Amino acid sequence: MAAVDVIDATGKKKGTVELDDAVFGIEPNVPVMHQVVTAQLAARRAGTQSTKTRSEVRGGGAKPWKQKGTGRARAGSIRAPQWRGGGVALGPKPRSYVQRTPKKMVRLALRSALSDRAAEGKVLVIDDWGFSAPRTKDAVAALGAVGAAQGRVLVVLGTRDDVAAKAFRNLQHVQLIEARELNAYDVLVNDLVVFTRATLPTSTVAAPGADAPGATEPAGSDDDPAGGASTGAKASRDEAEEASA
Repeated sequence: MAAVDVIDATGKKKGTVELDDAVFGIEPNVPVMHQVVTAQLAARRAGTQSTKTRSEVRGGGAKPWKQKGTGRARAGSIRAPQWRGGGVALGPKPRSYVQRTPKKMVRLALRSALSDRAAEGKVLVIDDWGFSAPRTKDAVAALGAVGAAQGRVLVVLGTRDDVAAKAFRNLQHVQLIEARELNAYDVLVNDLVVFTRATLPTSTVAAPGADAPGATEPAGSDDDPAGGASTGAKASRDEAEEASA
């Protein structure tokens, strides 16, 4: 695992933290990142574009001239696509641009993006922002102290970091995002990714306890693995034999 220095908002070192190799140490999968980012950008499209067909344009209900005898080409409506002011043939209509992306692919793209940023040394870990009040001046000073004053910065916050969110929100080169909403596109579009100890992602999953809800002890004992089922079945057979006798 790669070690990264943990610093506070003033730039002082507070220790080190190991970056999880499963999240920050894999070989970036460029095709997967491209597909996921393309799908994410496509999903942002409103898809509200619309044109009118010949049946939707006002007017054109009467045949402009008789079918034969005029020497002109046949015409049934002045709202046909070839007419000025007519409808649009095969024009765009409202639609959804959403692409279905497997969850495993989305997670792989995020880990690939984080690994790419970590390999370039563009992942910072802050112990705690420690803002007493939401002041933009303090946020600018903190970014300068930790070495994130230049370029686009992605600041990953927790759900309770309201003070830090208000302090950073007026800075144009800073993008705020909650840890649960972290995605490949936002990681790739920014130059630096700044985490706190609390928001640093890991792949560790807590093992379920022995007394977890829903866990039940197996029926029966070592001597009778089937529990009382075999005893009840034997009794039923005995009763059936007595009844037949």
